[in-house]
Amino acid sequence: MKRVFVVHGWGGHPDEVWFPWLKVELENRGFEVSLLQMPDTGNPKIDKWVPYLAESVGEVDKDTFFIGHSMGCQAILRYVEALPSDVKVGGAVFVAGFFHLTGVEKPDEVLIVWPWINNPIDFDKVNARTNKFIAIFSDNDVFVPLTNVRQYEQSIGAKTIVEHNMDHFNGKRNPKYKQVPIILSSVLKIAKAE
Repeated sequence: MKRVFVVHGWGGHPDEVWFPWLKVELENRGFEVSLLQMPDTGNPKIDKWVPYLAESVGEVDKDTFFIGHSMGCQAILRYVEALPSDVKVGGAVFVAGFFHLTGVEKPDEVLIVWPWINNPIDFDKVNARTNKFIAIFSDNDVFVPLTNVRQYEQSIGAKTIVEHNMDHFNGKRNPKYKQVPIILSSVLKIAKAE
Protein backbone atom coordinates (compact mmCIF):
# COMPACT_ATOMS: atom_id res chain seq x y z
CA MET A 1 0.00 0.00 0.00
CA LYS A 2 1.19 3.52 -0.78
CA ARG A 3 1.73 5.56 2.37
CA VAL A 4 1.74 9.34 2.64
CA PHE A 5 3.09 11.33 5.56
CA VAL A 6 2.03 14.96 5.87
CA VAL A 7 4.33 17.26 7.85
CA HIS A 8 2.92 20.62 8.92
CA GLY A 9 5.00 23.75 9.37
CA TRP A 10 6.20 25.91 12.23
CA GLY A 11 3.34 26.51 14.66
CA GLY A 12 1.09 24.20 12.66
CA HIS A 13 -1.03 21.18 13.48
CA PRO A 14 -2.52 18.28 11.50
CA ASP A 15 -6.11 19.54 11.58
CA GLU A 16 -5.44 22.87 9.92
CA VAL A 17 -6.05 24.19 6.42
CA TRP A 18 -5.99 21.63 3.58
CA PHE A 19 -4.57 18.68 5.54
CA PRO A 20 -7.87 16.96 6.54
CA TRP A 21 -9.33 17.40 3.05
CA LEU A 22 -6.20 15.99 1.43
CA LYS A 23 -6.21 13.00 3.79
CA VAL A 24 -9.79 12.10 2.79
CA GLU A 25 -9.08 12.56 -0.92
CA LEU A 26 -5.99 10.36 -0.80
CA GLU A 27 -7.62 7.69 1.36
CA ASN A 28 -10.50 7.55 -1.12
CA ARG A 29 -7.86 6.64 -3.72
CA GLY A 30 -6.36 3.83 -1.65
CA PHE A 31 -3.50 5.61 0.15
CA GLU A 32 -2.73 5.22 3.83
CA VAL A 33 -2.30 8.78 5.12
CA SER A 34 -0.73 10.00 8.36
CA LEU A 35 -1.13 13.63 9.39
CA LEU A 36 1.73 14.03 11.82
CA GLN A 37 1.68 16.21 14.91
CA MET A 38 5.26 17.41 15.07
CA PRO A 39 6.78 18.07 18.52
CA ASP A 40 7.03 21.55 20.03
CA THR A 41 5.64 23.27 16.95
CA GLY A 42 6.18 26.73 18.40
CA ASN A 43 9.91 26.07 18.65
CA PRO A 44 10.77 23.52 15.94
CA LYS A 45 14.25 22.02 16.11
CA ILE A 46 16.00 19.83 13.55
CA ASP A 47 17.19 17.40 16.23
CA LYS A 48 13.60 16.88 17.40
CA TRP A 49 11.64 16.98 14.15
CA VAL A 50 13.81 14.70 12.01
CA PRO A 51 13.99 11.85 14.56
CA TYR A 52 10.25 12.19 15.21
CA LEU A 53 9.57 11.90 11.49
CA ALA A 54 11.84 8.84 11.27
CA GLU A 55 10.08 7.19 14.20
CA SER A 56 6.64 7.97 12.76
CA VAL A 57 7.49 6.60 9.31
CA GLY A 58 9.25 3.43 10.44
CA GLU A 59 10.31 1.25 7.53
CA VAL A 60 10.46 3.25 4.32
CA ASP A 61 10.38 2.18 0.67
CA LYS A 62 9.46 3.35 -2.84
CA ASP A 63 5.77 3.36 -1.83
CA THR A 64 6.41 5.95 0.88
CA PHE A 65 5.59 9.56 -0.02
CA PHE A 66 5.82 12.85 1.81
CA ILE A 67 3.98 16.16 1.75
CA GLY A 68 5.44 19.09 3.61
CA HIS A 69 4.24 22.58 4.33
CA SER A 70 6.79 25.34 4.97
CA MET A 71 9.22 24.12 7.65
CA GLY A 72 7.80 20.64 7.19
CA CYS A 73 9.54 20.63 3.79
CA GLN A 74 12.88 21.24 5.48
CA ALA A 75 12.19 18.40 7.92
CA ILE A 76 11.41 16.01 5.05
CA LEU A 77 14.54 16.94 3.11
CA ARG A 78 16.71 16.41 6.19
CA TYR A 79 14.99 13.11 6.96
CA VAL A 80 15.52 11.82 3.41
CA GLU A 81 19.14 12.99 3.48
CA ALA A 82 19.77 10.92 6.64
CA LEU A 83 18.36 7.66 5.24
CA PRO A 84 20.78 4.79 4.53
CA SER A 85 22.32 4.96 1.05
CA ASP A 86 20.47 1.88 -0.22
CA VAL A 87 16.99 3.17 0.77
CA LYS A 88 14.66 4.65 -1.85
CA VAL A 89 11.49 6.64 -1.18
CA GLY A 90 8.60 7.34 -3.52
CA GLY A 91 8.91 11.13 -3.60
CA ALA A 92 7.72 14.34 -2.00
CA VAL A 93 5.50 17.33 -2.62
CA PHE A 94 6.69 20.54 -1.00
CA VAL A 95 4.21 23.37 -0.37
CA ALA A 96 5.71 26.77 0.44
CA GLY A 97 9.07 25.17 1.09
CA PHE A 98 12.08 27.35 1.60
CA PHE A 99 15.84 27.59 1.67
CA HIS A 100 15.60 31.20 2.75
CA LEU A 101 12.80 33.32 4.20
CA THR A 102 11.66 36.91 4.40
CA GLY A 103 9.57 38.62 7.05
CA VAL A 104 11.20 36.79 9.95
CA GLU A 105 12.76 39.58 11.95
CA LYS A 106 11.99 39.18 15.66
CA PRO A 107 15.06 37.92 17.55
CA ASP A 108 13.27 34.82 18.90
CA GLU A 109 12.01 33.94 15.39
CA VAL A 110 15.47 34.40 13.89
CA LEU A 111 16.89 32.01 16.51
CA ILE A 112 14.34 29.37 15.50
CA VAL A 113 14.88 29.76 11.75
CA TRP A 114 18.67 30.14 11.75
CA PRO A 115 19.60 26.43 12.15
CA TRP A 116 17.13 25.36 9.44
CA ILE A 117 18.56 27.80 6.93
CA ASN A 118 22.23 27.65 7.86
CA ASN A 119 22.82 23.91 8.36
CA PRO A 120 23.43 22.69 4.82
CA ILE A 121 21.61 19.77 3.24
CA ASP A 122 23.54 17.25 1.15
CA PHE A 123 21.38 17.32 -1.97
CA ASP A 124 23.35 14.52 -3.62
CA LYS A 125 22.18 12.23 -0.82
CA VAL A 126 18.59 13.46 -1.15
CA ASN A 127 18.61 12.90 -4.92
CA ALA A 128 20.10 9.42 -4.49
CA ARG A 129 16.98 8.38 -2.57
CA THR A 130 14.41 9.70 -5.06
CA ASN A 131 14.10 12.08 -7.98
CA LYS A 132 10.35 12.65 -7.72
CA PHE A 133 9.84 16.09 -6.28
CA ILE A 134 7.21 18.73 -6.92
CA ALA A 135 7.48 22.11 -5.18
CA ILE A 136 4.49 24.46 -5.08
CA PHE A 137 4.78 28.17 -4.35
CA SER A 138 2.57 31.24 -4.26
CA ASP A 139 3.36 34.49 -6.02
CA ASN A 140 2.34 36.52 -2.95
CA ASP A 141 3.86 34.51 -0.11
CA VAL A 142 5.23 37.04 2.39
CA PHE A 143 7.61 34.48 3.92
CA VAL A 144 8.81 32.41 0.96
CA PRO A 145 10.12 34.56 -1.90
CA LEU A 146 10.04 33.15 -5.41
CA THR A 147 13.84 32.94 -5.46
CA ASN A 148 13.21 29.61 -3.71
CA VAL A 149 11.70 28.27 -6.95
CA ARG A 150 15.03 28.24 -8.73
CA GLN A 151 16.77 26.79 -5.69
CA TYR A 152 14.35 23.86 -5.59
CA GLU A 153 14.85 23.27 -9.30
CA GLN A 154 18.65 23.41 -9.08
CA SER A 155 19.22 21.59 -5.80
CA ILE A 156 16.86 18.61 -6.15
CA GLY A 157 15.56 18.90 -9.70
CA ALA A 158 12.04 19.59 -8.48
CA LYS A 159 9.25 20.32 -10.91
CA THR A 160 7.98 23.67 -9.68
CA ILE A 161 4.54 25.23 -9.78
CA VAL A 162 3.71 28.84 -8.89
CA GLU A 163 0.10 29.46 -7.87
CA HIS A 164 -1.48 32.91 -7.91
CA ASN A 165 -2.51 34.69 -4.73
CA MET A 166 -2.31 31.72 -2.34
CA ASP A 167 -0.23 33.51 0.31
CA HIS A 168 1.55 30.90 2.48
CA PHE A 169 -1.12 28.26 1.71
CA ASN A 170 -2.59 28.73 5.15
CA GLY A 171 -4.90 31.01 7.05
CA LYS A 172 -7.58 30.21 9.56
CA ARG A 173 -10.57 31.97 8.08
CA ASN A 174 -10.05 31.87 4.35
CA PRO A 175 -11.94 28.99 2.69
CA LYS A 176 -9.51 28.90 -0.25
CA TYR A 177 -7.03 27.06 1.99
CA LYS A 178 -9.46 24.24 2.87
CA GLN A 179 -9.07 22.53 -0.51
CA VAL A 180 -6.03 23.00 -2.75
CA PRO A 181 -6.45 20.74 -5.79
CA ILE A 182 -2.92 21.35 -7.13
CA ILE A 183 -1.51 19.62 -4.05
CA LEU A 184 -3.68 16.55 -4.58
CA SER A 185 -2.88 16.33 -8.29
CA SER A 186 0.84 16.70 -7.52
CA VAL A 187 0.79 13.82 -5.05
CA LEU A 188 -1.09 11.65 -7.52
CA LYS A 189 1.43 12.54 -10.20
CA ILE A 190 4.52 11.52 -8.21
CA ALA A 191 2.72 8.40 -6.98
CA LYS A 192 1.44 7.62 -10.50
CA ALA A 193 -2.03 7.15 -9.10
CA GLU A 194 -3.90 9.55 -11.40
